[in-house]
Amino acid sequence: MHNILTLNKISEVGLAKLPKEAFAVSSEEASPAAILVRSADMHGYEAPSSLLAVGRAGAGVNNIPVEKYADKGIVVFNTPGANANAVKELVVAGLLLSSRKIVEGINWVSSLAGQDEIAKKVEAGKSAFVGPEIYGKKFGVIGLGAIGVLVANACNSLGMQVYGYDPFLSVDSAWSLSRSIHKAAGADEVLSQCDYISVHVPLNAQTKKLFEDAFCKVKKGARLLNFSRGELFSDDAVKAAVADGTLSAYVTDFPNENLLGVPGIITVPHLGASTPESEDNCAAMAAEEIKAYLEYGDIKNSVNFPDLHIPYTGRKRICVLHRNVPNVVGPLTTAVADKGVNIDNMMNRSKGAFAYTVIDVDQPDIEGIEQKLMKVEGALRIRII
Repeated sequence: MHNILTLNKISEVGLAKLPKEAFAVSSEEASPAAILVRSADMHGYEAPSSLLAVGRAGAGVNNIPVEKYADKGIVVFNTPGANANAVKELVVAGLLLSSRKIVEGINWVSSLAGQDEIAKKVEAGKSAFVGPEIYGKKFGVIGLGAIGVLVANACNSLGMQVYGYDPFLSVDSAWSLSRSIHKAAGADEVLSQCDYISVHVPLNAQTKKLFEDAFCKVKKGARLLNFSRGELFSDDAVKAAVADGTLSAYVTDFPNENLLGVPGIITVPHLGASTPESEDNCAAMAAEEIKAYLEYGDIKNSVNFPDLHIPYTGRKRICVLHRNVPNVVGPLTTAVADKGVNIDNMMNRSKGAFAYTVIDVDQPDIEGIEQKLMKVEGALRIRII
């Protein structure tokens, strides 16, 4: 029986992926094999020695000490693409809000409550909220992952001229991208040419640097949509760009006190993944990832260890999480051979500073092999399935 701890309310659609005969799910489990989490902050959580994996029902993992867990041989999963459609729909809404002054108009009409002749006042005052149509305009997408591709294709279907840029475009994303999308040579081309720009990149030192001087390059009067991460852009730089007309509008899904009430800035209360469908999709994917890892040692969509899958034959399986350094795999196989055990199948994958080796063996009796393998320098965790 695998004990699963939930740190947030997890969709029943997701929990249904964990059969009750094999998984015990609780919000009070003291010795979990895995944790399912959404937004709960785990940086102060003292991980027990039993913890093998964390499944984040969402894409961002800022609430999880990923590197610390990697050092302990704890695999952290996320669910890329599970909320992609929900975010795409909100980006399209943000695009229209940025262009047509809809929010400003609604707020103005609400301010007329209690006055006489509302219809006449609306007709007289609506000219203050004129905004351009999006059809035929240039729309740029920086970051063509699961969300960026959907956004690019949607805006292409709306009749916009879409520019896309991603230096790490995956094969799957390339196949999914409409042939009508213009592949930009760099982020500068998107910034300088497009009337509307939507950013869909992770938050890291490289992406923050990418946008440090963005407002010196952006097309005058462009509208910027940030449904990725609030910290990608400096609040002060955004406000200055809106104030001097460099940006006609800035729409973000990440409000903070510096951006509230600023003309030209529309703050959405982090609604990107706030749909029942998205919550179900994320929970289901996270649960399936945890199940596959605990039962078969498969890793898919981990942020700190490499993906690896070997079809499970029912034989004994040795799973070794280790550092990605020289002279680890050889000693692992030697240790197995020294036990007189035949290796039936084996695979090794690496990701950054960490690696994963799975060894399938013929013999059912491999008692004591864990202790022997843990003596290999660089080994972090050994599991026998």
